[in-house]
Amino acid sequence: MSRKIPEEKYQKTLSFRFRQWLDGTKDPFLGEVEMEKQAPFSESKEAKEKREQDQAALKSKVYDLENNFEMRVFQRFYRIFSILFCIFLVAMLLVAVSDLPTFGHEDNPVNNEVAERYIEKGLQETGAVNIVTGMILDYRAFDTLGESHVLFIATCTVLILLRRDGKKEQAIDQDNDRLYEPKNDVILQTVARVLVPPIFLFGIYIILAGHLGPGGGFSGGAVIGAGLILYLNAFGFAKTERFFTAKTYRRMSFCALACYSVAKSYSFYTGANHMESIIPLGTPGAILSSGLILVLNICVGVVVAGTMYTFYAMFRKGGY
Repeated sequence: MSRKIPEEKYQKTLSFRFRQWLDGTKDPFLGEVEMEKQAPFSESKEAKEKREQDQAALKSKVYDLENNFEMRVFQRFYRIFSILFCIFLVAMLLVAVSDLPTFGHEDNPVNNEVAERYIEKGLQETGAVNIVTGMILDYRAFDTLGESHVLFIATCTVLILLRRDGKKEQAIDQDNDRLYEPKNDVILQTVARVLVPPIFLFGIYIILAGHLGPGGGFSGGAVIGAGLILYLNAFGFAKTERFFTAKTYRRMSFCALACYSVAKSYSFYTGANHMESIIPLGTPGAILSSGLILVLNICVGVVVAGTMYTFYAMFRKGGY
């Protein structure tokens, strides 16, 4: 016959903890998660009066449309300008549509020699085995340059909107990077140590071989950006910012976009003036071939990888 043990001693046994886990009566994160107790909100009498005065002033000076002459004029101007802009935009679109060729006509751009030239002379003129890469980074490189600048400008906009100027706040965030997350996850960190290097190598391979097969700067940059995000989730900002910070991203993006602009400006100048480029296309199928396409792929990959990581870091942390 088993002897009944005291309740305090029973609570220290494995069977008691197993029963709690089985019944769901124990919080698995209780005592296992780094949490900071939130201080209760308190507002002084002076701050409350100041806030109420600001709200009253805002309501009387801005939202009181009956007595706010400037607001009424602005709304009237806004409505008139919106109507005129819509009319102007519709007229422009109608004029543009009226000049389009007849649908299905044999002389339409979709049926002319542009696509045929890409396919038949793409390898000869660009040196890229991948016709898509040759079209994007040679025939239509000006569009790709604009797309890369759009990514950079979008990231700069997010930096402006979400940045924090106070160094004290940034220091607090740096110390409390993993404050509201579970403690260091051994499984996640082990998997990250194994997977992150192959991810980076695979992304670099996609970028460098983009002119030889499927891939290029956009897809390779996305793979490298995903590797950076995985490393950040596993080890936090403190370790990641040892080698990749906002300053690093700005410098890398500026250098990549400047290199892209200089390289394509040279190509645009020689092409517009019917001058032969001194940059050889190389042997098709070799890694060092296709003229400037390999360099442009690297520039695009740098911008895309940095943009992906920076977007994630900004929306997760804010003060990056």
